[in-house]
Amino acid sequence: MTTVPCEHPPEFEIVTLKSGERSIRSVLHGETMHVGTGPRSEALALHIDQPQILRRLREWDSTAPFVIWDVGLGPAGNALTLLEALRGAECPVQIHSFEISTAILTFALQHAPELGYLAGWEDAVGELLRCGVATPLPHVRWHLHLGDFRESTLLAPPPASIFHDPYSPAKNPEMWSQETFRRMRARTDEAGAPPCLLTNYTRSTAIRVTLALAGWFVGTGVPTGEKTETTIAASRMELLEQPLGHDWLKRVRGSTNAAPFRDDLYAPGPITAADLKALESLPQFED
Repeated sequence: MTTVPCEHPPEFEIVTLKSGERSIRSVLHGETMHVGTGPRSEALALHIDQPQILRRLREWDSTAPFVIWDVGLGPAGNALTLLEALRGAECPVQIHSFEISTAILTFALQHAPELGYLAGWEDAVGELLRCGVATPLPHVRWHLHLGDFRESTLLAPPPASIFHDPYSPAKNPEMWSQETFRRMRARTDEAGAPPCLLTNYTRSTAIRVTLALAGWFVGTGVPTGEKTETTIAASRMELLEQPLGHDWLKRVRGSTNAAPFRDDLYAPGPITAADLKALESLPQFED
């Protein structure tokens, strides 16, 4: 009798988005990266233009590098779009990418010609995978932190900007929990830490509640792809152009899915009276 070896299904596959751009779909999680507009367009609108990275770099008056946390490196769409934008910058920059596994980035590098956005950065990505650090531009150091993000946050300097781009809360709840956001927020309060903006793709009421209860000031973010809005958070209220206000609190009270994420559980439901009271008492919602 001949034994036929069992083939494992692929972890990832290349897909074509409505925009015509190519992206990667995680077969395991059933989620497509940058599904709205593609890796470059989404990264530019959401994480680079919205927090005004280039303007802030021009105005940077510290001798320390401008630090960016890339939370959820994935196939490096956000990081490589950032590197393209940084070509003409002069300020020293550190990019700290956090990821649990490099499997998807290795897949992306193997399919670089199909994906397009890796063109010209293959050597830098290869160096990052081999060494854990790369110098893709003379003024930029790119660091890779592998493992549990919650245990890695102390390995990088406090950030001036955070690209928060893990899998969705339903698939990766620990990355959206109140404790995770609280740990990130605590780093922005350290002595010498710069003002910080956190950008992400969700518009979930529950995630916004979670961010606020973790100590972030929360606002409405720019539209991207098929989403009419996203979410932006800040360590200081004055950094937000469109902070959430009392109209949003009314929606929270009537929402069936406004409970904050705790204990790594994805348990949607209405907000409790205690959490609502804590939310309403935050400085952001003071008259």
